[in-house]
Amino acid sequence: MSDNRIQPDVRGHANDQPGPGDQDRPGRIQTYAEFWPFYLREHARPITRAWHYLGTTIGLACLAAAVATGNLLWLLGGLVSGYGPAWIGHFFFEKNKPASFRYPLWSFVSDFRMYFAFLSGSLGRELAKAGVAVPPADAAAARQ
Repeated sequence: MSDNRIQPDVRGHANDQPGPGDQDRPGRIQTYAEFWPFYLREHARPITRAWHYLGTTIGLACLAAAVATGNLLWLLGGLVSGYGPAWIGHFFFEKNKPASFRYPLWSFVSDFRMYFAFLSGSLGRELAKAGVAVPPADAAAARQ
């Protein structure tokens, strides 16, 4: 049976072609409103997001340790432990270059936005709006 419709893949792009705002696009993204959906598409695979959540959680624990002890070396540990797992997710699972290489501040903000959207249960909706294929278990939550 021939189906002429283009089906989105796991990255949310038709036939894995770059979507609007992706790193293959010419020029730079100009606004954060344009960046956020791009960021979510760059984190389309749940395993990539899981590596981010791990890094963010460890990074926040290091921040708490820095505040509790007054030892600023915990901040360095937080940066390494925050970015390290995230980059593992990108290089080994998502197979893309982290957005933090081109958009460091927006990526930093978006990592926490994605983390707290996940914790609050609103990430499915955000992923769907960005055009990322949402797993069936999350589809009901995305419609709410």
